[in-house]
Amino acid sequence: MTELTASTAEEKALNFIEQIVEEDLRAGKHGGRVLTRFPPEPNGYLHIGHAKSICLNFGVAQKYGGGTNLRFDDTNPVTEDTEYVESIKNDVQWLGFHWKEERYASDYFDKLYELATLLVQKGLAYVDDLPAEQMATLKGTPTEPGTNSPYRNRTVTENLELFEGMKNGQFAEGSRTLRAKIDMAAPNMLLRDPILYRIKFAHHHRTGDKWCIYPMYDFAHGQSDAIEQITHSICTMEFVPHRDLYDWCIENLGIFPSKQYEFSRLNLSYTVMSKRKLLQLVNDAHVKSWDDPRMPTLSGMRRRGYTPQAVRGFCERIGITKNENLIDVGLLEFCVREHLNKIALRRMVVLDPLKVVITNYPETQLEICHSENNPEDPESGTREVLFGRELYIEREDFMENPPKNFFRLAVGKMVRLKSAYIIQCNEVLKDTDGNVTELRCSYVENSKSSQDTSGINVKGTLHWVAAQTALPVEVRLYDRLFQVENPSAEEGDFKDYLNPNSLQVITAYAEPALQTDAADAKIQFMRKGYFYKDSDSTPDKLVFNRTVGLKDNWAKVATKA
Repeated sequence: MTELTASTAEEKALNFIEQIVEEDLRAGKHGGRVLTRFPPEPNGYLHIGHAKSICLNFGVAQKYGGGTNLRFDDTNPVTEDTEYVESIKNDVQWLGFHWKEERYASDYFDKLYELATLLVQKGLAYVDDLPAEQMATLKGTPTEPGTNSPYRNRTVTENLELFEGMKNGQFAEGSRTLRAKIDMAAPNMLLRDPILYRIKFAHHHRTGDKWCIYPMYDFAHGQSDAIEQITHSICTMEFVPHRDLYDWCIENLGIFPSKQYEFSRLNLSYTVMSKRKLLQLVNDAHVKSWDDPRMPTLSGMRRRGYTPQAVRGFCERIGITKNENLIDVGLLEFCVREHLNKIALRRMVVLDPLKVVITNYPETQLEICHSENNPEDPESGTREVLFGRELYIEREDFMENPPKNFFRLAVGKMVRLKSAYIIQCNEVLKDTDGNVTELRCSYVENSKSSQDTSGINVKGTLHWVAAQTALPVEVRLYDRLFQVENPSAEEGDFKDYLNPNSLQVITAYAEPALQTDAADAKIQFMRKGYFYKDSDSTPDKLVFNRTVGLKDNWAKVATKA
């Protein structure tokens, strides 16, 4: 067997887009230059699927010493807004990328009109009066050729006059279109005289009312790439059928030969990745906004506490291929959890409090204990935590009749309180309905952490907060937005599969350090999960979002099912 050389191993590790780029560089194509673009339409917020494209386009350019343009595909004024433009720029920067130039398809409206006019002059485009329904009927089927429009053989002079009239607002919206004259029998139905321009009397967010005709995406895309001299136009697999028209326009216009390459889009479980469906969730108030922490939008993930490093790591793990598949959201959560474990500050917060009174501890005394900020990062240091006679622990950390391997608190059993003392439960107080309301405990005086001389070994360690200094905080426990793995593939309305338990709001009790932690600090509520301060927080009321649990509880649910 031939030994695998280092260069061969490196080449095999490249994704197919990188292989194409390296081949082009070796051949001296485009003068050894690499320029990609990320071209979102500003009609909504970016989601995790866009992150994959961002990481690919910017990552490839960075790797080979090139650049990436951020180009807004703003050719549909009805759905576009500057709000979306700004959110997109924020998301790209949050992910850690910087564009070479900020461009807009609307920058090229004059040039695109000029290029469309050139096609008319060449006899390769014509003005059609057919209504949309009749035009669709004449398109034919994948197995049957289409029928030429009765307006297909208009003269060049007539088409030029009509196209100029369209531009000047002389015709009603929807009354005329400009179509490419290609082949109504083409196997690729997108080549059956596709529409290049349509009339739309709508105010544009950048050009105002200057234009009443707007180019279709398939015309604006390739020509914008050529104008910017994009060397590698990378898009998702649904644009494979569009590539023939992309190449036809460039070839017949004799402009810079940009080339389109396709990769598989990201499909993520337990969510939807369609802007149209995400907009429905917002408009129908199933979520509060585009940046609702349950949304797969990058702004929602940022608000939830995801880190750009984790998102980039996720995109790197899933790789770049042409194969469509459904990626388990658990992998994304694993990447988030893995990064947060390294950087998150540890804080003690009790979500479901049960009062503990240490009967042999002085009533008015408060004692300073020291606890690590992050055991994964020794340089993070320690913080002071106040210990007193009355505490709160998690209700689930006590059982009256525990099973054999229950190492938390029960009557007669001992546990250690994190960074503090060993305590023993001696008595249980209940209300008239039999609910446990308070535990009476005693502490072992010489058992304080780092100073323990008691010789007592216990298996359980609990987090806690001192009742006297406990800080009430609102905690939003977010879970997956849908109950099924692939809601878009289910029968009926995708919204029927929303998870009714995707948000639970509770009041928890926290150690006071949360009050002074930085607004953007990543926090681990010890033993409970990772949390992030929400933008709804005020000095008088802190609000925390659960970013992700310490473990993948959904995997356990799936296993049981």
